[in-house]
Amino acid sequence: MTASALSVVEPLTNSRFISLEQVEKTFKRGPNAVTVFRGLDMSIPKNDFVAIMGPSGSGKTTLLNLIGGIDRPTAGSILVGDERIDALPSSALARWRAAHIGFVFQFYYLMAVLSARHNVELPLLLTNLSSRERRHRVGVALELVGLADRASHYPRELSGGQQQRVAIARAIVSDPAILLCDEPTGDLDRSSADQVLEMLKTLNERLGKTIVMVTHDPNAARYAHRTLHLDKGHFESQ
Repeated sequence: MTASALSVVEPLTNSRFISLEQVEKTFKRGPNAVTVFRGLDMSIPKNDFVAIMGPSGSGKTTLLNLIGGIDRPTAGSILVGDERIDALPSSALARWRAAHIGFVFQFYYLMAVLSARHNVELPLLLTNLSSRERRHRVGVALELVGLADRASHYPRELSGGQQQRVAIARAIVSDPAILLCDEPTGDLDRSSADQVLEMLKTLNERLGKTIVMVTHDPNAARYAHRTLHLDKGHFESQ
């Protein structure tokens, strides 16, 4: 299967990248303000696979949320390709996010009452694709993660590693340019974790997905091209 088999939108071109420039992020906590980032700079080339490591509370998940357009910076700019996403209106940002970002979390967030096939299909229900085209794309995504023969199974009938691969299929079914992974192996045993990480490596190498992965696991980080260490809102090295 090829990336073109999944294409729903025009992907970002190879010359584009993720760039954070002088980003500040402050959260209000009642009368207090907590600043996570102040003057944060970051650049990720297209087709990179980056692991982000750091202690709890260092801002790793906040960073993913900013890159993915779930949250906005208090100051500074975030560019993905030629699009300054922090300046987009909320409706345009939601459309951009649906087209270009796939999320993979530590916990799979699968719908227990839906089969693997229908869990993977969920993002496509927001598109104008026909039911036939949706079925085709779901089939391609499940084949890419090695679960074509589990399409009719429910989450309770799948192992943790298989459930995470269903979640990855759901993340890639709309053919996003970027995958943001927040502790994707944190709930898995070593063998299942390695299978999921090999899958992410394959998606990066074969389909050219740009991957940003938050992890506490040094073994998981070894699958990435490079590792950035985040502490107290700043990168120790880049």
